[in-house]
Amino acid sequence: MQSEPSAPNRGATLLGQGLFWQEMQVGATFRTYTRTITETDLVSFVTLTGMLDSGFLDATLVGPMGGRPVPGALTLSIIEGFIIQSLIRGTGIAMLGYTLEPLAPVHVGDTVHAIVEFTGVRPTAKGDKGIVDSTITIFNQRAEPVMRYSSRRMIAGHPQAVDKP
Repeated sequence: MQSEPSAPNRGATLLGQGLFWQEMQVGATFRTYTRTITETDLVSFVTLTGMLDSGFLDATLVGPMGGRPVPGALTLSIIEGFIIQSLIRGTGIAMLGYTLEPLAPVHVGDTVHAIVEFTGVRPTAKGDKGIVDSTITIFNQRAEPVMRYSSRRMIAGHPQAVDKP
């Protein structure tokens, strides 16, 4: 439970706060920042996760996807980081599920961003939280879609909108 803000902070808008479920509307779209995936990103990610496959680590191999492919999980993680940092920071409660559709390979040196579209918004039974469905499409620097996924998240409600006993 958060304490009451001190007098000088009362009424000040918190910077970086994500949207509450009541502020999310079906059809609304958002564009994330972009990020170029580096060799360091690839090596750090595959080492951390144990995805130590030669297809990711051997720069002399040129497989069927060409270039230095990166795991789809790395691409997804970068975009999820953007979403958490900007759209749901402080309001996201849980990822309830997602379905993933890979569309094209992503390589070291590619720059990715995503478009997030809200496809469903509804309150929970108590109304203090909401269930928000989204479709997230990830694009490379050539505006080619490389991945699409649908997510269902639980998002906090606006504190002033919650009935207090």
